[in-house]
This record gives sequence, structure tokens and C-alpha cells, in this order.
Amino acid sequence: MAQNRGKRVADSAPVGQATAPGAADGDLANSSQTTAAAGGPKPLLLLVDGHSLAFRSFYAFAKGGDGGLSTKAGVPTSVTYGFLKALLDNCRGLNPQGVVIAFDTAEPTFRHEADAAYKAHREEAPEHFFEDLGNLQRILAEALDLSLCLAPGYEADDVLGTLAAAERRDPVVVVSGDRDLLQLVTDEPVEVRVLYIGRGLSKATKFGPAEVAENYGVPVHRAGAAYAELALLRGDPSDGLPGVAGIGEKSAATMLTRYGSLAAVLAAAHDPESELPKAFRAKILSAGDYLEAAQPVVRVALDAPVQLSGDDRLPLPPADPTRVADLAGQYGITSSVARLQKALDAL
Repeated sequence: MAQNRGKRVADSAPVGQATAPGAADGDLANSSQTTAAAGGPKPLLLLVDGHSLAFRSFYAFAKGGDGGLSTKAGVPTSVTYGFLKALLDNCRGLNPQGVVIAFDTAEPTFRHEADAAYKAHREEAPEHFFEDLGNLQRILAEALDLSLCLAPGYEADDVLGTLAAAERRDPVVVVSGDRDLLQLVTDEPVEVRVLYIGRGLSKATKFGPAEVAENYGVPVHRAGAAYAELALLRGDPSDGLPGVAGIGEKSAATMLTRYGSLAAVLAAAHDPESELPKAFRAKILSAGDYLEAAQPVVRVALDAPVQLSGDDRLPLPPADPTRVADLAGQYGITSSVARLQKALDAL
């Protein structure tokens, strides 16, 4: 039974744990510590928005959700091929110490419970998407031994937000095709950057605080947090969030830049002596109930029930070459998997 986009992980996928395994490979852990001690680059944690990239991959090759890539036996491979290609093309040169890939689960999230309209308008994904997704997850987890992380009741965004916000010293790069994750961008207490992958899959745009501020007009000193407030004010039709009637992205960004935060904008709206134009004041005040109810829906949660076991840098374990060859051959993507394995082995 097909469900709404972003709500389901294939039944056969290796899921069910809200834990990102951290089984260490001694040589890799030791070499990383030596590099850091010698003044080299800090270890990097790469966080991948699995569901976002899976959907982008699927619709990049499957016209209108039908057809797409498949093996001679008819096994769908659009998700698997596109995902591995996007990961390889966009992460060259990053040399992460660890990789965690987050996926949504089948359970409704706290957002669906808070707002019945949340993503309710989205079309159902066809069955072959979920079959393809399950095959991808098997390759990632069983062949490449990468950490898949899920938390029932939360989205992949929340898993990544929780991992990025954990008490760490190492920089984080988040790979996603979802702009909601721009709200994670920060310089402190840990440097978090987002590689945003557009429709083409192979050309990501790097977002740090300066890029978020430049592209969306929000204050650079709190660019990530301000982006969440911008989304709240302007709305997000893709998620079914209406925003404040009569306030678009430009006017929302102008208010946030002028007053510094949404809290300050709300205070100005309630102050008849403030310089906030009456038209905007009326719009903000009339949307008070929406702004209060929608905040937890818009914001990426930083407290999903996710645990990191072992070394919090999640050292990459060696892949099983026999299993890699078996699964890659089974799904007709030997070249893509071999290139990804080679890139991982070079770390």
C-alpha cells in the first residue's frame, strides 16, 4: 500500500534502530587522531538526508513517477543509481571521518499530529519507489557498512539536526535537497554547512552563514535560526504551511533584518509606538495563532531520540568486497558502487 511521500521506508529495509552504529576500525581511528594532532584538517562528520536524495534521484529518472531505470529483470534502480551518483559527485574531496545517512520512517511524525494539513496534499509515491529504496538501504548498510539512522515519529531532518547539534568539536557537512536544513547552518558551537543538491543531482550549492544571508536576506550572525523564522513567516506550500497572509519572502527578510529575530518582530507588532508599518503590524497580529502553532512544525527538532555509540566521530568501517560485488551486480550498478567503495577506502 503506497503512502504519502516521505512517510515510509520499505518493509525490507535494514531499519528499526534509532542508533547510528560507531564500530571503530582501529587503523582509521588512529590515523585520524594522528592527523588532527599534527595540525591537519579536523575530522569531518558527513550527514546525508537519505529520503530527500532518494526522492530527487527517483524523479530525476522516472518521468512523472512512472518508468525510470531498471535491471534487465525489471528491478527498479533509479533511486539506487541516482543516490550513489549524487553522493559520489557532491562529496569528493570532503574526506569525512564518518558518514551517517538518515531516513524517514513509516510512523506519523509529531508534525502530522500537530497539524493535519502538514504534507497532506503530497502525492503518493509508487510501489517501485519503495522497492528501490529498500535495495538502496541494503547496499548502504550491508555492503558499504554505512550508518543508517532513523527515529520513529521524527523525520530525517530531525535526526540530522540532532546529530549536528550534539556536543561535538568536529565540523559537520549536511547533504540534502531540502532547504529546511539550511536552518542548521551555524559557526558555533560547531561549524555546520549544508550542501544543497538541486534537480540536477550532480551540482550542489554550499551554504554557510554568509551564503544563507546573501540568498535570503536574513541576518548573517544568526543565519540558520533566521531562515527558520523566514520560512514560518512566508510559509511553505510544499509542506502545506500557509505563512502569514500578505507577507512574502522579501518583506519577511526585511523585518527579520531590521528587528533581529521573530520574537522582536512580534514585540514590535504588539507595540503601537514601534516603527513597524501598520499594515504589517495588522498582518502579524492576525496570524498570532498560526505563528504559535506552526513554530514546532517548521523548526527542525534537535532532540530526536538518537544515540551515537562508541567514538562520536563514527569512524568508517571497511566495506565487505564480496557483499559489495554481489549486491551491485544484483542491481546492475557495479560501476557506481565500485567507485563509491573506492572513494570510501581512500579515506
